[in-house]
Formats: sequence, structure tokens, C-alpha cells
Amino acid sequence: MARHGTLLQVVVITVHTSAEVRRLVRDSRARGDSIGFVPTMGALHAGHRSLLKYARKESDFVVASIFVNPKQFDQASDLEKYPATLDDDLAMCAAEGVDLVYAPNAASMYPKDHEVAVSVPKLGALFEGAKRPGHFDGVALVVTKLLSTVSPDVAYFGQKDFQQTLVIRRLVRDLDLGTSIKVLPTVRDDDGLALSSRNVRLDTRARQIATAIPTALEAARRSFERGAFEVGEMKKIVHDSMTAAGLQVDYVDVVDENSLESLDSCRPGAVILVAATIDGVRLIDNVILGE
Repeated sequence: MARHGTLLQVVVITVHTSAEVRRLVRDSRARGDSIGFVPTMGALHAGHRSLLKYARKESDFVVASIFVNPKQFDQASDLEKYPATLDDDLAMCAAEGVDLVYAPNAASMYPKDHEVAVSVPKLGALFEGAKRPGHFDGVALVVTKLLSTVSPDVAYFGQKDFQQTLVIRRLVRDLDLGTSIKVLPTVRDDDGLALSSRNVRLDTRARQIATAIPTALEAARRSFERGAFEVGEMKKIVHDSMTAAGLQVDYVDVVDENSLESLDSCRPGAVILVAATIDGVRLIDNVILGE
């Protein structure tokens, strides 16, 4: 960024190959910079903006990636529906002071003879992994490649994708990748719905129904604060509320915040995970009890 009088002129470098990223990051390291990284699949919204802002606040050199990873989609139709808004994404990155955007294509990320796989089999087989076979293998692979390319000091993720953050933490730990993973609170719209690129596929009616998800989670959180610790009761509160609103509930569970193992009783730090579908749009959310 360069300052000219009272105006702030922002220049964002956009590159498409891992070699270019490594060269620019190496130059930044040589200047003594700390590196912050925000990996995304584009279609950026205010949730991504919060991650970019935090990275800008904490890091000397901020890298964002924009790559719709085909390896983490279990259905081709879901991949095809994923919104592509590169120009708007780059504008947001510029506005938030990102220094470098890495925007590879699928062919460069996965050449025809690509055969290496990465898996976090236990954490990746639960909940979203059970509903979307191979999803977290795709996440683990692309995150490994991105972190290996960028080599950031800190990478930033959102709490909405809670299971994903645990998979990534385990990946980084077990492979000694040397990056600190920072998870920031879920950003919500005015109606309480967790921000997601999938929300654009909701019409007005579906959107109204979907708000039953955060409403149900908030009711469960309040019940816990009033002394409700029985897991069955907590799950029933959430499940019944979402079902009554017209959502197709995929799962509701109260789990350990590190292992995702189902708990027998609620306690501070436990996480309520939910997934539900409305009009073919699948939404996930969570709340951490006792925060």
C-alpha cells in the first residue's frame, strides 16, 4: 500500500502459480515480514471480510487465496452451482489491504498425473464427512498444498465450519506444517443466519425458514445457561424447533470440542453441531456452550 497525501492507493498483486507465490513470500520474509493467510473459495462475504481484517491487523504481509476446490465437492451439481465472483472478490481484497492474492486454476493445482492424497480419517469421517464422502479428504489435500506454498505464520478460518477447523488443526499438527491456526467467531447477518456463500441460493421464503437454525441454537444456549445439562433435552430443543419451521434436519449433536465425540452431558466448551436442508440448500451451524 502506498499513501499519497490524504488518499490511500491500494495495489493487490494477483498471481496464478505456486512458484510466483513462493517468490513473493520469500521476498517478504527477507524484509522481516510476518505472513498472514486467508484461504477462500471466493464468493467473498462479510465473514471473509472479518478474516481479512484480522489478518491485516496482525500481519505485515497478507495473502488470500481464491480457489474453488473441486476435490471437496461430492456432487458435480453442487460444484457447478458455486458462485464465481472473482472481480468482486479482488475488490474486497483490495479494500481490506491484502498484499497478494493467489488464484490458481484446477489444472495447475491438480495436473492429470496428480495422485497424492491427504486424509484425516477419524475426524474427517464424522458428521459432514459421513454426509459428504470424500469432502474432508479434498479439504485436507488443498489446505496442505496451500499452506505448503504460502508457508504463513498464521492462517485464519471461521467458526461456522467448526469440523473443518478441527481437521485442519490436526493436519497442521501431524504434518508439522508450522502454521498457527486461528479460528474467529461466526459472522451472522441481521436475521442471525450464519454468513455463507450458499445463502444466495435461498429465496425469501427459504431464507425465513433457515433463520430457525440460529434461533434454535440460541434457545439451546440459553437453556444451558439456565442449568440444562441433559444432552437429549438439548438436542430435542434444537431438532424440534428446526423441524417445526420446515427444515429437513440432517443431524443435531452435542460433541467434544476437540474430538467431536458425542457427549453424555452438556458442559462449558461443548459444541452443538447442526446441519439442515431447505429447498436443496444444505446449511451448517454451531454454538459453543458457555462462551
